[in-house]
Amino acid sequence: MTKERFRRDRKRLAIGAAGILGVLAFAPAPVGAVTIATVPVAALSAGEPGDTNDGESPRVRGAEDGAPPGRPAADPSPLPAFPPFPSPTLPRPAPSPPAASTAPAPSPAPTATPTASPAPAPAPGFGAYLHYSPRGITDMAAFSRWLGGREVTVGHTYLPGDVWQNIEGAPAWLADWAAWYKAEPGRTLVLNVPMLERTEARVPDAMVARELRRGAAGAYDGHFERLARRLVGLGVKDAVLVVGWEMNGTTYTHRCGPDPRAWRTYWARIARVMNGVEGAGFRFDFTPTRGRDATPWTECYPGDDVVDIVGMDSYDQPYGTDFDRQISEPYGLQAQVDFAAKHGKAISYPEWGLFKNGDNAEYMRRMIRWMDAHPPLYQTISDYCPHGVWQCRMNQRATAVYRQAFKAGGGLPAEDAGEKEQAPMRDCRPVRLGGWLEERLGGRLCVRFNW
Repeated sequence: MTKERFRRDRKRLAIGAAGILGVLAFAPAPVGAVTIATVPVAALSAGEPGDTNDGESPRVRGAEDGAPPGRPAADPSPLPAFPPFPSPTLPRPAPSPPAASTAPAPSPAPTATPTASPAPAPAPGFGAYLHYSPRGITDMAAFSRWLGGREVTVGHTYLPGDVWQNIEGAPAWLADWAAWYKAEPGRTLVLNVPMLERTEARVPDAMVARELRRGAAGAYDGHFERLARRLVGLGVKDAVLVVGWEMNGTTYTHRCGPDPRAWRTYWARIARVMNGVEGAGFRFDFTPTRGRDATPWTECYPGDDVVDIVGMDSYDQPYGTDFDRQISEPYGLQAQVDFAAKHGKAISYPEWGLFKNGDNAEYMRRMIRWMDAHPPLYQTISDYCPHGVWQCRMNQRATAVYRQAFKAGGGLPAEDAGEKEQAPMRDCRPVRLGGWLEERLGGRLCVRFNW
């Protein structure tokens, strides 16, 4: 995960940046030309994302501070738009017999047949990943105030994947999340659950394959039974469990690629073991990262009988990729919606946000509109740098779009007002100069070599 922090020594930053500019401007380029452009960042007049009428201001965090334990690398979803249920038509009354008369009875005036309106679809669950610990719970209240009192209905946290004891639910702060969940009706708790210990230990493929086969054979059933009993005992028997997330990549020990068949069997076994505990009614979310990555995620799908939700972690990456490509790419956003509809599943976005293309307001608008068109069961933006809005002041333009869309009584206009955002430059590498200098330059430098 890229780590972003503001530099405090502005003088030193300016000198360093001047050196970079000097090298780029005057160094000879005998074999090619250098193109330098800026990638827009927030205008100085935009204000800080933490500014509110009541003075609420978040702590600014970098990736190493806000990222959850065992969280996926960001080099890494909506309820499908099902057709509305047909309106049932009430039975027509039987026609009255004509009166006894030689003259024909006049035809009764036609009456409109009443129809029952379909029940409105429930609003998508709304939240943000703020921190895995109880600090994330405390920050939800401030996040809500920043959005003008918008209710946060989804809490999102992660189990550490370092050792089995933590995957079994040992962290004491699980009780704090359970208390938040039970405090108000209508809340949802989303919990990411690793499938194997040493989640981010760069375990080689051969060892991963062996571990997946052991799990598929039942060697690790006891760990997940203990987790289920812990959650049921805390009163969160219907939590959404994101098991083995981003399995189509290479970051995690619980990746699918080394043995997809064993992975599918193991994932299904976890779901059955956990929901086999008395009182359990967990909902299981199958969540790949957007795109093909290392393995087509459809090869990892464990089956309709154990999956409740088809999620997707979708960040604004790679460099230069516009949102149309994020929709249409193989195994992208459209593929997720189509796959979920075909299998009769809800969709979700457990993780989404900004990334490789910086403070990209156009991505933010398009992603929000995508979720409006394809309502997810729930969505939680990853709100820490470089992905976030409230806790990441480097993304002020995208933050303004997010805040307008999700604040109480807010929403995006029917048509985007103002000038359309410039598409990210393709095949170039942004030079990170720090938030203060980038604001004064009007963006990050984006360097492209034309060979």
